[in-house]
Amino acid sequence: MLAWQVRSPGSDLSQALRRVPVVVPRPAPGELLVAVDACGVCRTDLHVAAGDLPVHRASVVPGHEVVGHVLELGAGVTGFRPGDRVGVAWLRETCGACRYCRSGAENLCPQSRYTGWDADGGYADCTTVPADFAYALPDGYSVAELAPLLCAGIIGYRALRRAELPPGGRLGIYGFGASAHLTAQVALAQGARVHVLTRSPQAQKLALDLGAASAGGAYDVPPEPLDAAVLFAPVGDLVPVALQALERGGTLAVAGIHLSDIPTLDYERDLFQERTLRSVTSNTREDGRELLSFAAGHRLTVAVNPYPMAQAGIALADLAADRVNGAAVLIA
Repeated sequence: MLAWQVRSPGSDLSQALRRVPVVVPRPAPGELLVAVDACGVCRTDLHVAAGDLPVHRASVVPGHEVVGHVLELGAGVTGFRPGDRVGVAWLRETCGACRYCRSGAENLCPQSRYTGWDADGGYADCTTVPADFAYALPDGYSVAELAPLLCAGIIGYRALRRAELPPGGRLGIYGFGASAHLTAQVALAQGARVHVLTRSPQAQKLALDLGAASAGGAYDVPPEPLDAAVLFAPVGDLVPVALQALERGGTLAVAGIHLSDIPTLDYERDLFQERTLRSVTSNTREDGRELLSFAAGHRLTVAVNPYPMAQAGIALADLAADRVNGAAVLIA
């Protein structure tokens, strides 16, 4: 089969990725072999290719927003049949025994492993996934629309929970890409007023089209104080900006796996009056199930920019240059 591998991580994306022939993987006991129908292009893939994240697996195949169908069952797998449509997401494996796993915080498991970073992912004809970490997918969406739900949707859902937005509250969203445009719709469906702050005029228009109360520049002051905010842009300079936009007692959740340096915070200006700054680390499988259940009951508008699988390098370059409005998705 053909697969894209991260051969030379670095800022030159034209050199980072190579599409090469590789042997079709075999499903280990407890795993599924999945034929890839579509794979979302996530900013985390960009961080892996650009070398922002340390190498966990040499020549890894990136991609962790995989929609596909089961080709083969590994030994001991039950509950799946060949032909079943499944989703493969970022969280691939946890130990199941540590105190984090036992307490429902498996996203913090020290032994956690990730699709497209620790194991080969979906920029390929086929991939594997532990059956316990594969998702059933809602009806009513195309494979291209489903793919971004599997990371952009899930991590945005967790970030929204971490931000502790009160019912009917005022939410600020900083950056408006694949994850943010889905998170905004979840918040709107829950009765929030959403203010979007992003540098892209196209993203601002998308935000207003989806129902945001306002859309302005990334460093603008929102038209009203915020009860909660989520930072999706991997820009540390925006942390004090977002904190200053919070009402007393508000919470800022930082959704990315990578963030540029945060400037020195001024305690009185940025944190006093019980403002809270929180990180978001991966997700639990329950987060994923809840988001996909929400998507089944609330038809989300998924802004998709499709690319052939053969153009994965172009898709990543477009994402890096902010030429993607919504979510980029590779179509097999």
